[in-house]
Amino acid sequence: MNTPFIFIFFFILFLSYTEATKCGSKGLNIKSPFTLSPYHNNDPNFNLYCQNTNTTMIHFPLYGNLVVKSISYNTRKLNLIDPKSCVHEVFLNLNLSLTPFRYYYVVRNYTYLNCSVPINGNSIPCLSGYGHHVYTVEPSVKVPDSCRAIKTVEIPFGYSSYLSDNSFGLGLTWELPKRDDEDGDDGFEEERTWVHLTTKKVPMIAGLVLLAAVGMAMKMKILYTKKLSVSNEDMENQFSEDLLAQQHNIPQALV
Repeated sequence: MNTPFIFIFFFILFLSYTEATKCGSKGLNIKSPFTLSPYHNNDPNFNLYCQNTNTTMIHFPLYGNLVVKSISYNTRKLNLIDPKSCVHEVFLNLNLSLTPFRYYYVVRNYTYLNCSVPINGNSIPCLSGYGHHVYTVEPSVKVPDSCRAIKTVEIPFGYSSYLSDNSFGLGLTWELPKRDDEDGDDGFEEERTWVHLTTKKVPMIAGLVLLAAVGMAMKMKILYTKKLSVSNEDMENQFSEDLLAQQHNIPQALV
């Protein structure tokens, strides 16, 4: 295979790896501070991965996977969907304390109750079943004898049958890590964060270095080929001149 074609092939392959910014043709556009990986890992930060070609996912190690519905980079809002269609299971079990995320909406304390018989209010269908009924109540509410408190958590909303879809309230916002040399800066400027440098600029610089190195090698090969061609041409010209000189001297030797 010709050297330029080898270079083009590997350069395109390199770009396809470092600049993968969406899951399939219909996926969300992914940019800093988020990164896109072929599969999920245990990084609770900004790593996203693809599922079923066009679906963008995020993995929380202490909970599981959630679908990324949309990302607003201007308002720093990450809208999620629970694939199990049980938002209050997410509220009950999702721990954001070890991640850069927090709920986008104002949170307040709610207590989850597990009751053996129905009480006033609407139970959460996806958490309830035969012989047990799960509710969210204000922490100040006295726990009935037929109920026990599961957990009190800070969440955006208590359960309501009017807000029972699989995405309402699953909005997160994020904070970027500060650099050690940022005194008093809020650390939110995308171009100045280590995350942006790591995920965007390093692959770009590496690609430019690779391009320059291959270009230099090709240029040196072309110069060497030209030099070799010129050298061969000089040798042929010298041989022709010597031959003509010999032919010119032959008649004088015969006289």
